[in-house]
Amino acid sequence: MDDELRERVKQEAEKHALFNALKHDSEPDVGAIMGPLMGENPDFRPHGDEIPGVVGQVVGKVGNLDREARRERLAELDPDLVDELDAEDEGDDHTLPDLPNADEYETVRLRAAPNPNGPWHLGHARMPAVIGTYCDRYDGEFVVRFDDTDPETKRPDLSAYDAILDDISYLGFEPDEVLRASNRVETYYEYARELIEMGGAYTCDLPAEEFSELKREGTPSPNRDKDPETVLEQFEGMVNGEYSAGEMVLRVKTDIEHKNPALRDWVAFRMIDRPHPREEAADYRCWPMLDFQSGIDDHLTGITHIIRGIDLQDSAKRQQFVYDYFDWEYPEVLHWGHVQIDAYDIDISTSTIKELIDAGDLDGWDDPRAPTLQSIRRRGIRGEAVVESMIGLGMSTSDVDLAMSSIYANNRDLVDEGANRYFLVRNGERVPVGGDEKPAAGSPPLHPNHEDRGRREIPVDDAVLVEPDDLPNDGERIWLKGYGCVRYDDGAFVATGDDIDAVREEGVDVIHWVPADNTVSVTMRTPDGDLTGEAEPGFAETDVDEIIQFERIGFVRVDDHAVDDSVVYYAHD
Repeated sequence: MDDELRERVKQEAEKHALFNALKHDSEPDVGAIMGPLMGENPDFRPHGDEIPGVVGQVVGKVGNLDREARRERLAELDPDLVDELDAEDEGDDHTLPDLPNADEYETVRLRAAPNPNGPWHLGHARMPAVIGTYCDRYDGEFVVRFDDTDPETKRPDLSAYDAILDDISYLGFEPDEVLRASNRVETYYEYARELIEMGGAYTCDLPAEEFSELKREGTPSPNRDKDPETVLEQFEGMVNGEYSAGEMVLRVKTDIEHKNPALRDWVAFRMIDRPHPREEAADYRCWPMLDFQSGIDDHLTGITHIIRGIDLQDSAKRQQFVYDYFDWEYPEVLHWGHVQIDAYDIDISTSTIKELIDAGDLDGWDDPRAPTLQSIRRRGIRGEAVVESMIGLGMSTSDVDLAMSSIYANNRDLVDEGANRYFLVRNGERVPVGGDEKPAAGSPPLHPNHEDRGRREIPVDDAVLVEPDDLPNDGERIWLKGYGCVRYDDGAFVATGDDIDAVREEGVDVIHWVPADNTVSVTMRTPDGDLTGEAEPGFAETDVDEIIQFERIGFVRVDDHAVDDSVVYYAHD
């Protein structure tokens, strides 16, 4: 590790150690800061064996400072981190802090900038949930900008544009403006030309590996001193498609000796041979990199606040060079950590889900096993439940865990009162019913809290179906819910005529059931696979898209009623 890198490690480690100690009001710990430090500085990773020793020395010095001194030192190194600490202190746990300097803007304007390479997985919901909530709080404007200027490695999926807008609507928000970056390529060319004329960009034909080596050394490319006229001429050649991929790029001229190599003369435009899938953009071959395109668009569309992942801190620093050239004021920036979601065996990434669908391992984006918004929507989980859980994560810069149980609990609160009850029996065992006290039908309520909705009439002829695990021992009583008390005797149920006190005072178990005949066959699609069962006859009268509860099983969304089979999607218990 050379001296320059060692100093950078010390400075970055000191920021992390100070922030960690102040945030948790504890002594700094090497282990606690190594992850964020290496994650935000990928060029440190080749020196992973040496860095803990350097970090340990820094942590020791921070440990000798009191809280006030730590805060003063962090303010010197990174005032934004102090502001973040203050914002967290002012808010309640798991609530959104106020947007910084919001009162300085006539209209708060935030953007979600999805890459439309596929429909959204669950993790994507955090951005529109938070942005939409902030826009509601500040009476602001919500911009959706599709960052679709990479037709090669993150190739747009033509169906994803509308699918993403549908997902945003499902979450309860409607954008004030929708843009497609691939419609704005000429605008990016115009600003590139202005930047070239200022001497702020140059064309470079060095192979990427050769330039990377020079960049690491802090040595300028021999192309760096071209006159603007030559650069402009070669850039027009890029625009006209005279170069192939890898032959020529346009670089923003920054500081070739900048302490962070990632910021040194970064690429603004590159050549891509593969045509864009959108017909309107198929003729372009010279495409802007995301940092250039996004930086230009954020300014031109009046974005006041940007929310992005902590791993994208360098994006703001790169874009600041462009903003400085044009004398623009950079938007306020808030960073957050990644969301990690439990309950799924599938990797939550668009590319992985797409591969599983293409391989036939998933039926589609709305397969109940898929960790996507389309999936949970089809399962009957309301967007409001997702938003509430995402908002509850707050704005921590650390990675956060989202338990699906949180979404399920929120959704249960939303649907419980409206969901009528029905019986479904899986793997039903036929049990004859007899006895002088045998009722002709059961009549459980449609909803236990709403007697005004009425009761379900479930005729019983000679037998019922019950789940095998619910069968009592021979000679024991059981309460068939909404029907009455029976005794299990020699493989049959005999009605006893006992009243509800048998349950309340004598501990008789209550089970659900369906008649042995005149049932509705049901396929229930769940995240763990499909289940089949028989539902009571009144279930046939439910509406498609209705949320109901199969008692003792869980809430489901009615998906389809066919002649031979009904299909429901399982939401949660």
